[in-house]
Amino acid sequence: MVVVEVVMVAEQLENSYDVVVVGGGAAGLSGALMLARARRSVVVVDAGEPRNAPADAVHGLLALDGTAPADLLERGRADVRRYGGHVVSGRVDAVAREGDGFAVALADGRTVRARRLLVTTGLVDELPGIPGLRERWGSDVVHCPYCHGWEIRDRAIGVLAVGPMSVHQALLFRQWSADVTYFSHTAQPLTDEQSEQFAARGICVVDGEVAALEVEEDRLTGVRLADGMVVGREAVAVSSRMVARAGFLADLGLRTEEHPMGVGTYVPAEPTGRTSVPGVWVAGNVTDPSAQVGSSAAAGAGAGAQINMDLVTEETRLAVEARDPFSAGVEAGAGPR
Repeated sequence: MVVVEVVMVAEQLENSYDVVVVGGGAAGLSGALMLARARRSVVVVDAGEPRNAPADAVHGLLALDGTAPADLLERGRADVRRYGGHVVSGRVDAVAREGDGFAVALADGRTVRARRLLVTTGLVDELPGIPGLRERWGSDVVHCPYCHGWEIRDRAIGVLAVGPMSVHQALLFRQWSADVTYFSHTAQPLTDEQSEQFAARGICVVDGEVAALEVEEDRLTGVRLADGMVVGREAVAVSSRMVARAGFLADLGLRTEEHPMGVGTYVPAEPTGRTSVPGVWVAGNVTDPSAQVGSSAAAGAGAGAQINMDLVTEETRLAVEARDPFSAGVEAGAGPR
């Protein structure tokens, strides 16, 4: 009974905050933690759709390697709440400018106001419509060698060519296995230089469109081509098109752009996370598609500190403007001589 009451209190949403954080992943929770420790009123609005939900564990995160994604987020939410921050479930539908701040509208009809906004909504991985690909995503269909390479080391790995990063991906996965096959699928033909690189590294090339993945007893066993040929593989790497979740920012004039590397869309920002819209910061995959959990958390913490400094600067300016000119002169040494 006590647990239920605690959860209900934690889900309560106040009318206004110094900062509303949209997105409750590593970046959002780290930003909220930094702000809560800075004694700011902060709420994280989390839609509960983490990008890494299909994965069994988070890897490459110092001292927490192997932690289940859900466990990591639960610990993060507890950290934020311990310092007085709020974390609530909800989906942000729209954000509008309201005076010097923002009105944040949730899908369930609630509205909350904020002086500043930190957007950490991440991205959506769009995969080719090949049967079996989505179902195996996060297990034996992977995209990042630094996230999953160790787990599929020394296996027969296939790289499905679907985008501008596929050649680079094949060369990378060769570090984890000597048995790498590149499926050209619908990609542009390899250049002479790329063919030479593959030959030098022992990466096989299979031409022809891929029709489906072969799965037996919940285990990937091969890649089937359109002509019916099956090439045995134990894991497949594919570059998804990464699309930033940021449509709700359109009314502020903040829109996504095509990433210069051709991997999808993102929200442009300064290295600090400050966007072109005053009062709005971004962190994590919504602005950096290649960011892993550790770098997303670091970016969120950095953005949180920047937002606090921005608020301190504003509050100092307002305090100076509110001072009585006479008392200012006395304090400056204009008293009796």
